[in-house]
Amino acid sequence: MIRIEKIMSLLETEYVGREIHYFQKLSSTNTVAKEQAEKGAKEGTTIVAEVQTQGRGRLSRPWVSPKGGVWLSIILRPKVKAEDALKITLTTAVAVAKTLRSLYGWKAEIKWPNDVLIRKKKVCGILTEASLNGKTVNFLVVGIGLNANFALKSLSENLQKTATTLKEVLKKNVDIEKLICTLLKEFEDCYKLFKEGKFVKLLSEWCQMAGFLGKKVEITSFMERWVGKAVDIDENGALIVELENGERKKVLSGDVTIQGA
Repeated sequence: MIRIEKIMSLLETEYVGREIHYFQKLSSTNTVAKEQAEKGAKEGTTIVAEVQTQGRGRLSRPWVSPKGGVWLSIILRPKVKAEDALKITLTTAVAVAKTLRSLYGWKAEIKWPNDVLIRKKKVCGILTEASLNGKTVNFLVVGIGLNANFALKSLSENLQKTATTLKEVLKKNVDIEKLICTLLKEFEDCYKLFKEGKFVKLLSEWCQMAGFLGKKVEITSFMERWVGKAVDIDENGALIVELENGERKKVLSGDVTIQGA
């Protein structure tokens, strides 16, 4: 089981994770985090669960969350506009990838908009949800689902084709508390840059770890489908795709499949 007392003894953050709510089992850490945020929970409050029974990813897709994973959500209260929510997802992806690279030496890569990959397979997903007050953000909840200490066979045969776990890659269990503490510290450092208006620096790091840029991709968005080359990310985090006819298209939301991966 995750030892919260060990996390608190190892934690090096100023405020992220300093107030932490631990559950052996709950429906979804994002759901509980939103409930806590509505009640006034302060920025940095973190919800951690051993198991999620109704974990979800983008577009309300189910997220399988067995024991042994890192399932957590962080409450944020940035003074930003609604359209800046995507930037938080990219900021979080940078933090996750840096965590995996520093702890385990693997070249973790990022795939737009919310996936972190190892060996071209998904090891982490990110879900950012916003509460809005008009055109500004009241609060954000960023959920991180990281496949850590469970066997790949815990996932369905279909998911085993596209996903992996740290245990599968490293052939051993990782120190889950150290992983969580490092992740929270990396996230806080990246989030500070975001709040200081230095998103361009985060975007530069993101692009350096985005292994799919320059490659042929298929984009599915709002019942439309395009094939082209992923060429860039704009200053707001939108994906720029060059279609086969030479036209460049800005994608704000959608699924990316790397051709030939």
